[in-house]
Parts: sequence; structure tokens; C-alpha cells
Amino acid sequence: MDLRYPTGPFSRPDSLSPDQRRSAIDVIAETPSRMRAAVRGLDDEQLDTPYRPDGWTVRQVVHHVPDSHLNAYVRFKLALTEDTPTIKPYDEAAWAKLDDTRTTPIETSLSMLETLHDRWTRLLRAMTPRDFARPLNHPESGRMTLDQVLALYAWHGPHHVAHITSLRQRKGWA
Repeated sequence: MDLRYPTGPFSRPDSLSPDQRRSAIDVIAETPSRMRAAVRGLDDEQLDTPYRPDGWTVRQVVHHVPDSHLNAYVRFKLALTEDTPTIKPYDEAAWAKLDDTRTTPIETSLSMLETLHDRWTRLLRAMTPRDFARPLNHPESGRMTLDQVLALYAWHGPHHVAHITSLRQRKGWA
């Protein structure tokens, strides 16, 4: 198994069916509780363990997910209110090295993820098929529809949860 992609690499679809959209939104809604369960009971030494050689620590992963999903939420808002906005990418590896990632309790990011996903899933569930067809321009990934962005983030949360749960399995951490 490739430790970088415990759920497999992301494959961008052209579009999603209504059932696929509902399923993707449900996955996004479940991500905060799955992340919380993945880290339940871990001590500081375990939180500071990389999930793979040369990979982020569990703590960095926990802080990365709300950072990333906050950007995704803003990207949805921009695409819903502007004509093909060009979104700003960010250096996620540099963000993961910032001091707040080392010093902030993971509970802060777990709570942030819960409240962010509450707002985000409310937005997603109110969107129409036409809304999901709205485009944005990503300077590195090119033109994407909100369907494609939805699919990406329905993959992203479980991808990072699996980094933690697969590490726990490999280490025998109950």
C-alpha cells in the first residue's frame, strides 16, 4: 500500500449525478466525527508521529484539514457569487510548518472542522445542479466545476482520516 494514498489517489470526475452529489455531501458532513474518532485517545508523542516516513505528523494532519477545507468553503462561495473566479492556491506544506500548527491544541482544529462543516454542508445542501456546474479557475489545476471541487473534498477528508487510522493500525495503537 502507498502510505501517501491509503484510500487511493484522487480521480477527478467530469461531473456528478444527483446521487453522487448527495453521497459526497454526506461524506463531507461525516468528516469531522471521523477525524475526531481517528485521534481519540492519542497522546502527544503519538500526535507528533509522522503518518509515513518524511510525512506530516498526526498533529499536522489534524490542523491541515480545517485549513484546507476553509479554503474550499471560500472557493465555493467565490464560485457561487462571481463569474469563473481565479482562486488563490496556498502552500499547504508551509502552512503545516507554522508555529500555530505545533502549539495549538488539536481540539481547536477539531472544533473548527465541526463548525466549518456545519456551515459548508448547509451551503452544499442548498445548491442546485446548476450551481454545481459553476466553474472556477485554479492556477495550478485549471478550470474546475463545483461538482469537481465537491468530489475532491469528499475524497480529501477520508484520505487524511485514513492517514491516521492506518498509522494506528500499523503501530498497534488501540
